[in-house]
Amino acid sequence: MVPMVDLKKQFGEIKDEVLDVLTEILESSHYVLGSKVADFENKISDYHGVRHAIGVASGTDALHLSIEAMDIGPGDEVITTPFTFFATAEAILYTGATPVFTDIDPDTLNIDARQIERHITKKTRAILPVHLFGHPADMDAILKIAKKHRLKVIEDCAQSFGAELNGKKTGSIGDAGCFSFYPSKNLGAYGDGGMITLNNPKAAEIIRQLRNHGSKGSYRHKRVGFNSRLDEIQAGILLVKFRHIDEYNGKRRQKAALYTGLLSDTVQCPVEKQGAVHVYHQYTIRNKKRDKIQAKLKENGVSSVVYYPAPLHLQEALRFLGYHKGDFPVTEKAAKEVLSLPMYPELEESTIKKIAKVIKETV
Repeated sequence: MVPMVDLKKQFGEIKDEVLDVLTEILESSHYVLGSKVADFENKISDYHGVRHAIGVASGTDALHLSIEAMDIGPGDEVITTPFTFFATAEAILYTGATPVFTDIDPDTLNIDARQIERHITKKTRAILPVHLFGHPADMDAILKIAKKHRLKVIEDCAQSFGAELNGKKTGSIGDAGCFSFYPSKNLGAYGDGGMITLNNPKAAEIIRQLRNHGSKGSYRHKRVGFNSRLDEIQAGILLVKFRHIDEYNGKRRQKAALYTGLLSDTVQCPVEKQGAVHVYHQYTIRNKKRDKIQAKLKENGVSSVVYYPAPLHLQEALRFLGYHKGDFPVTEKAAKEVLSLPMYPELEESTIKKIAKVIKETV
């Protein structure tokens, strides 16, 4: 079966580097907030051109602690997209705030900036765009709206490590950038991990306290916090993979170009807006015969996944928010048509051609 991502093949290429760093950490016996975490944070802040990068336990925690540090909580509203992983809304709810959804752009599947203002109320405190599948959201328009209404902008960069918009990397554009290092991400750990990038020193100080039980120093607690520290072993592994991330993303873009060249006359392929650098965490096509395509790919030994079959506003867990079917028609249409194909740096050209052949014969 052709997998969605082949971490075994990737490990084979970096095995010696990974084992070396693991040995170094194990011999140091320093496993929590050690030198590898600090080194990784410094490299991430330099890479993104921001003053602070703070390692946390997961991408979900990155969102949660960022929202918390912006003093957003009960009675407040945060505008976001309904076409994303559940954690985006979940993190807002953790703080006691309420997620308010806005429909998506039919081309990029990111939040439609043209519709945001209609959802702004006196309770709105922030906009939380998701750079879905690796394509940056329309940040110029979002920042303009945020400035007009004095709102914070918190970027969900879980799928967009290395993506750029007009020469700026995602995670360096808004008030905070929130990254996930889940194993299948473009830059993935061998377990959970996350990172917050930002320039505001006050918010950075709060986040550092929140990730470590609200501690300002040894056994001195300024606030009630959480246990959300990036693991030293994961930081070491991420340092190894970080050396290769631009190469990995470049290869993803090459694979995506091949897919598009083969499939653009058959299905709707991903777009890349002017000024954007897409890093293709997922290569997601759209077609009304999605289910038939997926079944035929499975018959031919090819994995594929629907991200996301049930938009957030229609999830049972969020029924209390009061949304109904038909509220976000572009999102609901996309959920019936999207299909993500295998995408990873090591994917063979011959495999992509095989996948494209099956799709073209099915449609």
